[in-house]
Amino acid sequence: MEQPLIGNVSTGVVRVGDTVRRPVGPWTDAVDALLAHLREVGFTGAPRPLGRDDRGRQVLEYVPGELGDATGTYPVAELASIGAFLADLHRATAGFVPPPGASWQRLIPPDGAELICHHDVAPWNLVRAARGWVLIDWDGAGPGTRGWELAYAAQSMAGMRPERPVAESAARLRAFVDGYGLPDAERPALAALLGRRARAMSELLRRGARDGVQPWARIHAEDGAYWAATAELLDAHVDRWTAALA
Repeated sequence: MEQPLIGNVSTGVVRVGDTVRRPVGPWTDAVDALLAHLREVGFTGAPRPLGRDDRGRQVLEYVPGELGDATGTYPVAELASIGAFLADLHRATAGFVPPPGASWQRLIPPDGAELICHHDVAPWNLVRAARGWVLIDWDGAGPGTRGWELAYAAQSMAGMRPERPVAESAARLRAFVDGYGLPDAERPALAALLGRRARAMSELLRRGARDGVQPWARIHAEDGAYWAATAELLDAHVDRWTAALA
């Protein structure tokens, strides 16, 4: 029996028993190869790829657990553990060699091709599972850089939102980045990158609304103002983020 999944999921994604079924795209083979690599190197924070079903859909392990709150309400101690989880992911993907002719879904242009990144490390894709943190929804994976991914993940997981006091956001950012273990020399660049990465998300939603592309048009209607305001906030307080990370 098929059960539609809730949240900002792609059209056609359903649960069938202990599996998730997704429509395939040009990027699906590369995503499956990446997930198989993560399993082979012992990284447990991603669903197992299980091939295709009789309708040609991608089949993935369904990971039961609790999804995060989109507002970023994790306790500070958990922020550090999520930062460490992201560092583990980057160590695991650093050794991945994409298959020949690999195609990736590039929703937001990356700022480089240092390694393969998830590109949507955020509470709505992080499951608190029995085996630990598990990151789902890998369709947007592709080349990127640690800094680009870390900027988005830190803002989303730490809940650096316009309604949160700047001092509190700065402390939460510090906890996440300390957990990740970012070298001191790279921290000022990350502080400056936070607003740029949030603005890239805002632009994706704006284009989706302009062109009628889903789910971006719907998300723009719901959260477009939030992403624009968040980008302004992050750019306005680079000195505060820099000081907090020093």
